Amino acid sequence: MRDIPVHQLQERVSTGLEIKHFLPDDIPGEREEKMGAHRDDHYIFFMMEEGSATLMIDFHELELRENTLYYILPGQVHHRLRTNVSNGWYIAVDTLLIPPDYRDVFENQLLLQQPFILDEKQLQQCRNLLELIYEKYNENEHDAFHLPIVYSLLQSFIGIAAAGFSTLHNTSTNLSRPAQLSQQFKKLLVQHVCSTKSPSDYASKLNISEPYLNEVLKKTTGLSVSYWILNEVMLEARRLLYYSQLNVKEITHKLGYDDPAYFSRLFKKATNITPLAFRERYRK
Repeated sequence: MRDIPVHQLQERVSTGLEIKHFLPDDIPGEREEKMGAHRDDHYIFFMMEEGSATLMIDFHELELRENTLYYILPGQVHHRLRTNVSNGWYIAVDTLLIPPDYRDVFENQLLLQQPFILDEKQLQQCRNLLELIYEKYNENEHDAFHLPIVYSLLQSFIGIAAAGFSTLHNTSTNLSRPAQLSQQFKKLLVQHVCSTKSPSDYASKLNISEPYLNEVLKKTTGLSVSYWILNEVMLEARRLLYYSQLNVKEITHKLGYDDPAYFSRLFKKATNITPLAFRERYRK
């Protein structure tokens, strides 16, 4: 496959949920090692109880240590670098099973999400829930209310995770208007960045003026609308240059540009290196 591979949860399970408890000799993600760097069309949650693991997520190297909870968003390019896990959990969840309020917490960061350190009470609560989810998930699927029970337990785990990350992100269910708009802008940006590059178009989609959108983002992130649009374009460009076999012309068109020469100048201005030089340097 020339483009970045995408893991689709429905190809592995029909329930929208995959859960594994792993030990040193049973580390999850064999598919990841075979496929290397990839995207997922679903959420992935990790809960590390003992040991450590190092992931590369969108060009950021991130270490997960014991007693931490972490999630990977749909669309983020990632792969494992090092693993020394002795006890932990892997949970893949269809986006449709995550309530909008919880998704707002998980998806509201323009910068890369960071691990959440669980205290003893939170760790025990999550462990108890995951053990129960795992047990019920592996029971006879023909039992009465099998999936509704599993999904109810899953909602409890995801709720605890969202509550924890909301404190880490300093968010709450009663977000300020600027914080709400920043979240909405990020969602639109991820969805439309290949087709929409104009700040005014994003402001229009949010039913606000471009100056107000700029004011909101500068207040919540310190940076302008144009910065975040270009940042998202360059992130996707680097993903494709590094992980795919598409040439620069194909990447140019995939990102919504007509002129490869213009795209190359834009890339060099933003990163201080040409697209081909980036590919050659970072693939060594």
